[in-house]
Amino acid sequence: MTDLQSKRLIYLKAFLFLVIGAISGGLILAQNFTWPTATLLCLVIWSFCRAYYFAFYVIEHYVDPQFRFAGLFAAGRYLLRRER
Repeated sequence: MTDLQSKRLIYLKAFLFLVIGAISGGLILAQNFTWPTATLLCLVIWSFCRAYYFAFYVIEHYVDPQFRFAGLFAAGRYLLRRER
């Protein structure tokens, strides 16, 4: 499978991720809306966004500028190998 190169399709992909996230979050809150549930959902989203940012931007720009990650599994393998 080749890399996605069409800017239009990349934007569509990002938009679809936002739609999936919005619908999923809305369904979770619709099933059981309480303020603690809404707060925890926001914290989960925020923390995973920060972890994703760390896995790609921070490691690539501050830890090892030579390494380029192909995905989360590649970042995980890199971190496991660096620990040893």
